[in-house]
Amino acid sequence: MKYGFIIDNRKCIGCHACTTACKSEHEVPVGVFRTWVKQVEKGTFPNTRRVFSVLRCNHCTDAPCVEICPVEALYTRPDGIVDFDKDRCIGCKSCMQACPYDALYIDPDTHTAAKCNYCAHRVDVGLEPACVVVCPEHAIISGDMDDPNSEISTTLSRHQTTVRKPEKATVPNLYYIDGDAFSLSPNAAEQPDGNLWSAQTRGVGHFARVTERLAWEGENVVQELMQKTAEVVPESVTGDFAPPKSIEVLTGQNAKRVYNAPGKGILWGWEVPAYVTTKAIAAGTYLVGMFIFLGQQGAFPDWTLLRWSLGISLVFLVLTTALLVKDLDQPKRFLYVLLRPQWRSWLVRGGYALTFFGGLLTLQLAAAWFEWERTAVWLVLPGVFLAVVVAVYTAYLFAQACGRDFWQSPSLPLHMILHSVMAGSAALVLLQGLGVLELGTHASLLLAFGIVSNLFVLNSELTAQHPTADAGAVADMILKGRYRREFWLLILVCNILPATAMYVAGDVASMQILAAVPVLIGIYRLEKIWIEAPQRIALA
Repeated sequence: MKYGFIIDNRKCIGCHACTTACKSEHEVPVGVFRTWVKQVEKGTFPNTRRVFSVLRCNHCTDAPCVEICPVEALYTRPDGIVDFDKDRCIGCKSCMQACPYDALYIDPDTHTAAKCNYCAHRVDVGLEPACVVVCPEHAIISGDMDDPNSEISTTLSRHQTTVRKPEKATVPNLYYIDGDAFSLSPNAAEQPDGNLWSAQTRGVGHFARVTERLAWEGENVVQELMQKTAEVVPESVTGDFAPPKSIEVLTGQNAKRVYNAPGKGILWGWEVPAYVTTKAIAAGTYLVGMFIFLGQQGAFPDWTLLRWSLGISLVFLVLTTALLVKDLDQPKRFLYVLLRPQWRSWLVRGGYALTFFGGLLTLQLAAAWFEWERTAVWLVLPGVFLAVVVAVYTAYLFAQACGRDFWQSPSLPLHMILHSVMAGSAALVLLQGLGVLELGTHASLLLAFGIVSNLFVLNSELTAQHPTADAGAVADMILKGRYRREFWLLILVCNILPATAMYVAGDVASMQILAAVPVLIGIYRLEKIWIEAPQRIALA
């Protein structure tokens, strides 16, 4: 048994009966939607027409939201329906980043994720979903696709159909007859300012705060996509509509969105780049501190260095955990990550890595305090392993967020580990500049090495040929768009100048302080750009 939907665009009249029926059936709050109708106008007056497309959860066979959910709040039923349990959800918003179709939202009343669940409660008693029953044109067909005698099965066998974003390999179970590329491809049609439902007036995250509008804010991201993309609709899309090769061809038909659900804003705000930064300091201070600790000659062991390295790591690890909890829309349920884990999620793996690393830091700090040399040294190897996992696991979490193409970069783990080396070196250099530690040139050289290596990685991430138009648009946004001034200022002030200062000044205390502080600030600001910019690309 495998349930699915067909949307017959030949019949849809854009009446929004499906939207209202869905809202009524599930008591969906104002401002968020499980099912909505997107409208695109094509042509030039008087030769125009309006295209309607019903958008919702695709109930994917390989649902990325299920894989990334840390607590199994989202799960695939035996009949193929992707359902959710609001009583388990912690409000981490990972599923929203993972869904390529923008189908999930945070319910402003329950502060948990929600989406179309195929009206599972109706299906279980033999009824069709509410949207199917209410549609006046029978433009929505539901049923068991594995049953050869079902209407949906026979319709699929007789018509060519289109699915949204087949290149994502989610195997969606929502099919469109006469699907239109301008409507199904998120950025194919122009989005003018001031169209209907263009602003979100009620927050959808962080306890109904007013969300930042996901509009273009002074620059047209669609234009960036038009300049960057080479393939808007993959050739694997099938159907009566023959997809054009490039967005230039698409825009030549003068299509624009006139009616759509509001954007959800920046889902992961300042807390996420802040936690990535504190995590980098925690992991990096340990890695750099242990490197210097084991490599020092003469007075071995250097208990002062060991205690400061472990203490800083532990403090920033606790701060990392606090920021993670603060970012949740259900912070009281944060222990569900450890007590109700879904092991495929890198959020769970990272949570356990943070926990074990914190326990090891505590034990090793006790050994350093009481000067148990053998214990302190033996714990270095497992500590280094855990520190590396803590440093890089976020890269794999971002990779699971497959709705954001820019985060799929294979160099992101290297990006994370280098930021940890930079952060740890900068923290120790700062302590040396303040006269707390005597490290010679070890930390300064490591900081300069980290900065130079990081510049090469940034160049690779931003200037290499990007596999998708969305990823390329984000790179352009950083290099030439809305983030360009801050990005280039960060490169100069927080990377090039500190590296030069480390090389020229050596162990001059004042220069060490002036170099270390901008590096730490720059790591946070750069991570904020890296996390925020991809969220400005529309998914639906």
